[in-house]
Amino acid sequence: MKLKDRVAIVTGAARGIGKAVALTLIREGAKVALVDVERERLEALKEDIEKKGGQAAAFVCDITKSSEVLAMVQQALANFGRIDILVNNAGIIRRGTIETVTEEDWDRVIAVNLKGTFNCSKAVVETMKKQRYGKIINVSSIAGKMGDITSAPGYGPSKAGIDALTKTLARQLASYGINVNGVAPHAIETEMSAQWSEERRKEIIASIPLGRLGKPEDVAEAVLFLASDQASFITGEILDVNGGAWMD
Repeated sequence: MKLKDRVAIVTGAARGIGKAVALTLIREGAKVALVDVERERLEALKEDIEKKGGQAAAFVCDITKSSEVLAMVQQALANFGRIDILVNNAGIIRRGTIETVTEEDWDRVIAVNLKGTFNCSKAVVETMKKQRYGKIINVSSIAGKMGDITSAPGYGPSKAGIDALTKTLARQLASYGINVNGVAPHAIETEMSAQWSEERRKEIIASIPLGRLGKPEDVAEAVLFLASDQASFITGEILDVNGGAWMD
């Protein structure tokens, strides 16, 4: 097991990519603090993990609020004694154009996607510094590299901000044994992509060299690699997980 006895926090764990990440880390021996705002789905996932012999704790937390994030991290430490891995996955999207997007939508997307990543990272850094060990993996998007393509302005800038934050923290925390990396998915089969029309879905698949949509597990395996000691000499990297739709 690549993560035996490691402790991870996964935000946005109740569904989609976050759920796949949590289950993958559990499979590899980690204990996982599941974080989301959806209590019922979170508790169901926790119960499923425990039935299969894994160790998990569920925390309902609004990551845009630093006080809730700090409380969640302290509870996770009380449960598990340490925090080795943070996966900042929680995110939202809005559809529209610059003419139709509202200021409230803009603020909410930036708050959840970018500020939430900042809040969670800030909350775990003290513990990771004391341990002289930590892995922070931020879930970004192809939209952070090439701009919004199916969403309203706000989503792409929030993800570009995550990319910049990833590189900034990678530089600041490297001397403490903390690796900070990101993954940039595109065209993954989640509830977000389920909003596409059939015509749009066909257009997107046609633009992907590998000729298919990705699965949440495709992203989860990339996160697993960055969370493992196999990636100990990688930091500040934004790993594309997009079937070749964007190459850099």
